[in-house]
Amino acid sequence: MSIYDVNIERLQGGPADLAQYRGKAVLVVNVASKCGLTPQYEGLQRLQDTYGDRGFTVLGVPCNQFMEQEPGTAEEIAEFCSATYGVGFPMTEKVEVNGIGRHPLYAGLVTTPDTSGHSGDIRWNFEKFLVAPDGTVAARFAPKTEPDSGEVVEAIERALP
Repeated sequence: MSIYDVNIERLQGGPADLAQYRGKAVLVVNVASKCGLTPQYEGLQRLQDTYGDRGFTVLGVPCNQFMEQEPGTAEEIAEFCSATYGVGFPMTEKVEVNGIGRHPLYAGLVTTPDTSGHSGDIRWNFEKFLVAPDGTVAARFAPKTEPDSGEVVEAIERALP
């Protein structure tokens, strides 16, 4: 099963239809509004602004599993992201990324190791997965890796269609 076959809702309701990203590079990021890493929204939006017209998108996936740092409703999350960081990239419904309730999207992503060899459970908010245009996971980045760091940007540029 590829990410394109996964059913997930948009943050503000209705199917997200991940098949629309077939042929694009997608950076999937579990996000939270009340985390020390929340300012990464700025870097994520810069990536969206820089590469969005070149076959790339950021896909934000809110998650409240890490110290309940994403407690808001869909409306509160959308308002915070828009008003505070000018987020314009797509966001999904709030999901679980670890444990028995792990969303199928993350069940497929977590088997990919990052550059340090870590695979399996998501360690914290803002862990990033770069999905290549063919639906395979091209790279995984630790939560503290800034979205616009050299290693992320290079991986995105290699993955662009």
